[in-house]
Amino acid sequence: MSLNLPFVKETRFGNWFLKTNMWKIRVLDRALDDLQRLMPARVTQYSRILDVGCGFGHSFFALSKRFNPQQITGLDADPDLQARASESSRNCPAEVRLFAGNASLMQGIPDNEFDMVFCHQTFHHIVDQEEAMAEFFRVLKPGGVLLFAESTKRYIHSLQIRVLFRHPMHVQKTAEEYIAIIRNAGFSLPDSQISLPFLWWSRPDAGFWEWIGFPVPKKREETLVNAVAVKPLH
Repeated sequence: MSLNLPFVKETRFGNWFLKTNMWKIRVLDRALDDLQRLMPARVTQYSRILDVGCGFGHSFFALSKRFNPQQITGLDADPDLQARASESSRNCPAEVRLFAGNASLMQGIPDNEFDMVFCHQTFHHIVDQEEAMAEFFRVLKPGGVLLFAESTKRYIHSLQIRVLFRHPMHVQKTAEEYIAIIRNAGFSLPDSQISLPFLWWSRPDAGFWEWIGFPVPKKREETLVNAVAVKPLH
C-alpha cells in the first residue's frame, strides 16, 4: 500500500549508517534491551506489531525474535520502501507487510489494529508529532503497548548530527516534551517506565570527556528518552 506524500530524502551518509552493525547493535538492540526492561508485564507474544519508520527493515527480525508476532506492518514515509525493506521482509520469521505512508495520518489502517507500536529513532523525523501520537493511540488495541525510543533536541542539534544527517530542526523536542506528548495523547506512562540513557554516541562530545577521565555530568540536558506506554483498557 502507498500514499503519494512529499518526502525529504536522508543523506547518503545517513542511509549508509542505517545499514551498519553499529546501528543494529549499539543503537537498535540496545534500545530494545532497555525497552524490554521497562515493560510492566512479560507477555510472551504480541501478535500484530506496527513498526513506525521501519526504514530498511532491520528491526523486523529483532522484533520477531523478542515478541513472537504473527504479523509485522512496516510503515515508512519513503516511497522506495518496497525496494529498501523487501529483503528484510523476506528474511523475517513473521509475515511482514509494507505500508508507505505518513505516521501522522495512517489512512487505511483501522482502529484498534495492533498489539504493539514500535517507534525507534523515528519521531524526530515527523513534523506533525501530536497528530502522529494520536494515530499511535488510535491504532493500538486497548491494553496495547507503545515502545518509544528517541533522540532529543540536544542531540539532534549537535554539530555532527546537523552535518551528517537531515532532520526537520524546528520540531525537535526535549525528553520532557516527548514524554508530555505521549501522556497528552491518553497513554498511561508512569515514571517507572521511562529511561534516560546518556550513551556516549548520543553526546555532543561523543563521550570524549569521559574517555579522558572526567565524570558523566549529573546535571545535563538529556540526549535520549526510552519509554513504554500503555493504552488504557477503558
